[in-house]
Amino acid sequence: MSSAPSVSLVTLGCARNEVDSSEIAGRLAGGGYRLVEEGAPADLVVVNTCAFVASAKKDSIDTLLAAADTGAKVVAVGCLAERYGKELAEALPEADAVLGFDAYPELGALLEDVLDGHRPASHTPVDRRTLLPISPVNRPAAATAVSVPGHAAGGRAPGGHAPSGTAAGPLLTRKLLHAGPVAPLKIASGCDRRCTFCAIPAFRGSFVSRPAADIVAEAHWLAGQGVREIVLVSENSTSYGKDLREDRPLERLLVELAGVPGIIRTRLSYLQPAETRPGLVTTLATTPGIAAYYDMSFQHASEPLLRRMKRFGSRESFLELTRSIRAQAPEAGIRSNVIVGFPGESEHDLAELEAFLVGARMDAVGVFGYSDEDGTAAVDLDGHLDQDVVDERVERITALVEELTAQRAEERIGSELLVLVDDLSDGVVGRGEHQAPEVDGATTLLDADGIALGDLVRARVVGTDGIDLVAEPLEVLPAPSVDPDRLRAGVAG
Repeated sequence: MSSAPSVSLVTLGCARNEVDSSEIAGRLAGGGYRLVEEGAPADLVVVNTCAFVASAKKDSIDTLLAAADTGAKVVAVGCLAERYGKELAEALPEADAVLGFDAYPELGALLEDVLDGHRPASHTPVDRRTLLPISPVNRPAAATAVSVPGHAAGGRAPGGHAPSGTAAGPLLTRKLLHAGPVAPLKIASGCDRRCTFCAIPAFRGSFVSRPAADIVAEAHWLAGQGVREIVLVSENSTSYGKDLREDRPLERLLVELAGVPGIIRTRLSYLQPAETRPGLVTTLATTPGIAAYYDMSFQHASEPLLRRMKRFGSRESFLELTRSIRAQAPEAGIRSNVIVGFPGESEHDLAELEAFLVGARMDAVGVFGYSDEDGTAAVDLDGHLDQDVVDERVERITALVEELTAQRAEERIGSELLVLVDDLSDGVVGRGEHQAPEVDGATTLLDADGIALGDLVRARVVGTDGIDLVAEPLEVLPAPSVDPDRLRAGVAG
C-alpha cells in the first residue's frame, strides 16, 4: 500500500463489543492504518456486529448495507460474523469479507487483501466451547492458542508500530475510539452456563478469565488516557477467577483496581444472582472507590420457570439478596433485565415476577419479550405463547417497572450523591454510583457553570424525570487519595 489506508470502525451492541473494537483499533493503528471517525469517508468500513436478538441482527445487517452504499470496502466482524460466517457472506454479498474472532490477529493483512480486490475466505462457524478444556482450571494455558477478543497479548501488530494513544507492550493492544471519563474494561470472556434462551456461549466460547495483572495494567493505561471510571465487563463477572486457582479473586481484583491512581470509580457489571456470594456483596458495598452498584441478571422470579431456563433462584431468594445489599448500602443501585413470555410461563409465574419487582424496588429494569433464538434449547420447549400474549405481558410488566423505578428515583430527592460528569452535549449531565452508562438513568446538574467533563461533583437531588435525576451541585471534589495497602487489608471474607 503506497499510503496509509483509512478505516472507519462501527461498533454495535454491548460494552464488551466496545472493548473488542478498541482492540481492533489498536491492532489496525499499529499495523499502519489510519483510523477515521465513524461516518467519515473511508477506504474501509469495519462493522463490529451484534447477534444478541433478532432486532440486533437486523441493525447489524442494515449497518453493513449502509456502509456498502458509501462505496467503501465493507468488512463484517463481531458476533454476527462469528455466529453465521459463510451463511452471512452468502446472504450479504455487499460485504467484502466476513471474518470471525480467529481472524483478529491477522486482521491488518486481511484488510489489505480486501483493498487489493481479493475476498478472504469467509469464516466457518464452530461451537467455540469445544476449543477449550471442559475443566476451567485447565484453560489458562490452552487459551493462549485461541483468539479471545479483548484479551489481546503481544502488544504490537506484527511488523507494526505503536502510535500515540495506543496501549502496547506484553499485555495488550488497545486504542480508545472515544475520548471521555468512562471506559469499559474486559475482565473475562465466554460463559459456562447453559441458559436455554441464550446462544452466546456457543459463539463466544467457554469462560476464560484475564489475569489480574493484565487487567490492572490496562486500568493504569486507561487512567493515563483521562479515564476516571472503569466499567468491568464480561459475559458473567461473578465467575471471574474460577480458572485461576486463587482465593476470592474477584474481590481481590476489585480492591486492587480501587487503588489505581486517577481512577475514582470502578463499576462491576453482569452478575449472576446464584453465584453472588456474601463477600462480594460486602466488597461492593463498603470498598472506597468501588461503586455500590449491583447489575443482577435475575431474568425472572418464578422458581419453576427459572428451572425451565436452566437458571437457579426464586422470588424469596432474590428478595433476600436485595435485602442483604440494601442492609449494607441503603443507597446502592440495583438493576436487572427480565424476560416475559418464556415458553410455559403461566399467570402464576407472571404474578411471582410482579411480586418480586414490587418487593425489590430496583433502580432500573429492562423488560424483554421472549423470542426464539437459533441453536437454543428453548426453541424446542413446549408451551410457546402466542405473540400477542407475549406483547401484552411486556406492556404489563413495563408499565409496572416504570412506576416502581420512578418511585425509587423519587425516594432519592433530598439525598446527596457523587456525580461523575460525562456528557456536556445538552447541559451538564453525569451519573451517580447507582447509574451505569447507557443502561441506567442519568443526573442533570443545574446551575453548573464552570463544571467540566470528568469532574466529580457532590450534589443534592432536587427532582426527577422518570428514573433520571435533577440535582444541585454542592462542590467539585478532587480525585480522592486512596491507600492501596489499606484497601487490600479490607478484602471482605
